[in-house]
Amino acid sequence: MKILAVETATPWQSVAILDGKRVLARCDQAAAGSHARLLLPAIHRLFSETGLTPARLDGLVVSIGPGSFTGLRVGLSTVLGFRTITQLPLAAVPTLEGMAWNLRGSPTPLCPVLNSRRGELYWGLFQWTGDDCLERLIPEQVGTPNMLGKQLSGPVILFGEGWEKEQTAIKAATGDSVMVTGSTEAMKPSAVSIGLAGLMRLARGEGVGLGIGPLYIQRPEAELQYEQSGGVSPVARRKEKVARKLKNRMALAAARTRQKQ
Repeated sequence: MKILAVETATPWQSVAILDGKRVLARCDQAAAGSHARLLLPAIHRLFSETGLTPARLDGLVVSIGPGSFTGLRVGLSTVLGFRTITQLPLAAVPTLEGMAWNLRGSPTPLCPVLNSRRGELYWGLFQWTGDDCLERLIPEQVGTPNMLGKQLSGPVILFGEGWEKEQTAIKAATGDSVMVTGSTEAMKPSAVSIGLAGLMRLARGEGVGLGIGPLYIQRPEAELQYEQSGGVSPVARRKEKVARKLKNRMALAAARTRQKQ
């Protein structure tokens, strides 16, 4: 089964054409803020290298997040355009799940970690139970490095750009129970891994329609505001604000009274 796989969830763009598990061509490149400019030329280059056309493919696979909002929209809209023209079956693979395919068959639980906004991270926890059987132990999450560390126990392999950036903070919360892969390639999302995961979905008939959207994982705004306030509730913050204003007004009134005297 020949497929085109597209991964644009992070600043690292990856595109590949697979024939089953065999990689026919791939293109990986830095694309921070440039997915809209670089994606179609990369796809065109792969078609030129393989001599294939969209009409000769058997399916399409795309990464749906979590990750960069702009990157995800560019990747998904591009693949949906191919889907509209070709009517090929389309599989959508969560980005963190796809990253777990970077370390396919690992006996140790896998925790891929990506950067989010506001200094936070995306993560999930996965366990291979067979060559092609991946179990999700913790669904996609978003939060601080400390929150991630507190969710982990026992040996686990952490990897990805978020781990590279925040490993000191994560280790501080986990102690000595973590491991890290030495594979540089495993640190980045890969269209090959997305494609392999997508092939499994297509084989099971788990295609998606044109209404598919990016997988955005965000913490509620109220929770963020509560955390940023140091654990003070919105009601308490309002009371403090009113009390400060009242105190200032009373002080101003007292000063005016003294001046009149």
